[in-house]
Amino acid sequence: MLINMNLRGWFILLMLSFTILNGCINKNESNNYLRIEKTTDEIRTKLVALRRDFHENPELAGNEVRSAKIIAKYLEELGLEVKTDIAGNGVIGILHGESAGRNIAWRADMDALPNDFLDDVPFKSKNEGVQHGCGHDVHMAIGLGIAEVLAKNRDLLSGTIYFIFQPEEEPFKGAKNIVQTKDFLNMNLDEIYTLHVTALPVGKIMTKANELYAYQKRIKLSFKKSISQKELKDLYEKIRIETLRTVDGNKPWEIPLAFDTTRGLSNANTMFKDYFFMEENFVIHEESNQWELLADAYETKKSNVSNILSNIIEVINSSGYEDKFISASFIQENPTVMNDEKLTSETSRFLENRFGSELLMQDYGQIPYFNDDFIYFQEKIPGVYFLLGGSNKEKEINAMNHAPNFRVDEECIRVGVKTFSSLMLNRAESEK
Repeated sequence: MLINMNLRGWFILLMLSFTILNGCINKNESNNYLRIEKTTDEIRTKLVALRRDFHENPELAGNEVRSAKIIAKYLEELGLEVKTDIAGNGVIGILHGESAGRNIAWRADMDALPNDFLDDVPFKSKNEGVQHGCGHDVHMAIGLGIAEVLAKNRDLLSGTIYFIFQPEEEPFKGAKNIVQTKDFLNMNLDEIYTLHVTALPVGKIMTKANELYAYQKRIKLSFKKSISQKELKDLYEKIRIETLRTVDGNKPWEIPLAFDTTRGLSNANTMFKDYFFMEENFVIHEESNQWELLADAYETKKSNVSNILSNIIEVINSSGYEDKFISASFIQENPTVMNDEKLTSETSRFLENRFGSELLMQDYGQIPYFNDDFIYFQEKIPGVYFLLGGSNKEKEINAMNHAPNFRVDEECIRVGVKTFSSLMLNRAESEK
């Protein structure tokens, strides 16, 4: 009886010690993340000013010279190892932690759009015909903010963080070029992450495993000159109608509804899932004494992509114009963003545990029209692509990308830096 009591006492003491130790670890971990948030708040004003400078001085894909110089100087002043002229104007900043860990990358794109949309802000573009209408100015500011927060808290950091500032995202070139460089291969990355600001409510983040966007295919249909352009237009409309697939008569091409709370991506019955459609707009031109009709198609199911051309040909063969038809082909087949299932689950769980369930919005669909060459990184390394809210209905701010008067609530910069600095810190110390 005495022996059993002693054993019981030792067991209770051991469990009590473990509980106290575990509590200390959790408290220290919590304090570490509070330091991340405090540093973020301290540099918020500077990051907003930096974003506005990028916005005023946008540069088209392949011409991101000024942006690259600012980024390189900023990273150097933080004490990072910096590499420039990566696949053109790319910049890589390397931040080594205080202890061994994993190699994690953060990607931020740099290029602006060729447009003159309404840009009703005091810091509108100074470069005629060029505008940051997709939010890459915000992405650069957030990327630099994450670098600064982690550099100022290097004592908390394990492993190595690589900050990849990428040119030429809009033409789908930059990432593909970077992954072929020795600088990229030498990183020996374990994981890679990025975000895109968009028309979600500010303070919200969205992601999902696997496909985030629809598969986009540009199709070329070739016809003999004996068919008139009017006949071609009528035939294309027939193709659109007969190949269309939606659920319950939904119209997934109505992209402004993507972030609507009742019909958008965050609703389990979203109109943006299980669809195929061809764009209403198309181009007809003459080439080699034949007509070429070019149009874009969007499909949510990978298994259906291989049937797109055969379905179109089937409609043509029953149209009465089959004798004037020459061929159908894909002329652009960009891969689509594909989030790693395991990482999506792990990172979503971390963010929810750290910041609360109200931060994350569930994504139930796939967005048409948009895509990102981040997929070329994901083809090499497991990675996750997040959507960051930039809209504020009360302030009449709508962060719909590539749209007139694209604006963001700059609170999204603080949210992005705080959230993803914490995530990078966590992922770098995770065991391999």
